[in-house]
Amino acid sequence: MLYVKDLHKSYEVGKNKYPVLKGVDFHVAQGEFVAVMGPSGSGKTTLLNCISCYIPFDKGSITVGGVKLAGQNEETLAKIRNTKLGFVFQDFMLLDGLTIRENILVPRIVQGEIGRDAEQLADKLASIFGIEHILNKYPAEISGGEKQRAAVVRSLINNPLIILADEPTGNLDSKSSRAVIESFGNAKAEMNATIFMVTHDSFAASFCDRVILLKDGNIYRQLEKKGGRSEFQDELLDVIKEMSMR
Repeated sequence: MLYVKDLHKSYEVGKNKYPVLKGVDFHVAQGEFVAVMGPSGSGKTTLLNCISCYIPFDKGSITVGGVKLAGQNEETLAKIRNTKLGFVFQDFMLLDGLTIRENILVPRIVQGEIGRDAEQLADKLASIFGIEHILNKYPAEISGGEKQRAAVVRSLINNPLIILADEPTGNLDSKSSRAVIESFGNAKAEMNATIFMVTHDSFAASFCDRVILLKDGNIYRQLEKKGGRSEFQDELLDVIKEMSMR
């Protein structure tokens, strides 16, 4: 589904060049829930922005659903963003003047594909994720956890190839965080959704199938969950501690 090969990205400040990604290699399979973790400056956000088609990369390749991103023009990249990728952001990105139902339908509205079928899908997804009771409310009238679950539903309305989530629990309390992460699990179970999540939260990451740990622009380790969630979180914390000491 997602293939990243030998990915390099650097930034230039004046005459200085600062490498951020230094040959990153990994793949995410259809229906897999994968997290990326690492300290500040490890390259997590840059990696997500490259996959999201928001910034160009220097070298390597990113392939999403069989389409290579390098060399595509801006019109094609915009179409990929709108039709192949679903996005969930830390700050929800809901429009205050729209109801939750209308917010969920925004990606379809952008494509000019709003109709009864889209509305029925929005209602179905809202029921799956337990937010059918807030569809006619506005963002200011609901909790942070409900806002983020609405954002997850919005990310699914176009049946994307992959959902890209950027610190989706960063602004939430522990109860809301769990509800949001479980909603990703629902998306995986109910719709075979593929999810790629950047997070600093080991609790959130422990719900994933696999965690990629980045350090200084390189993959330090990849951990696969083989047992229970709690045991996986303990393993993550041990490796994170080990990584910080090297």
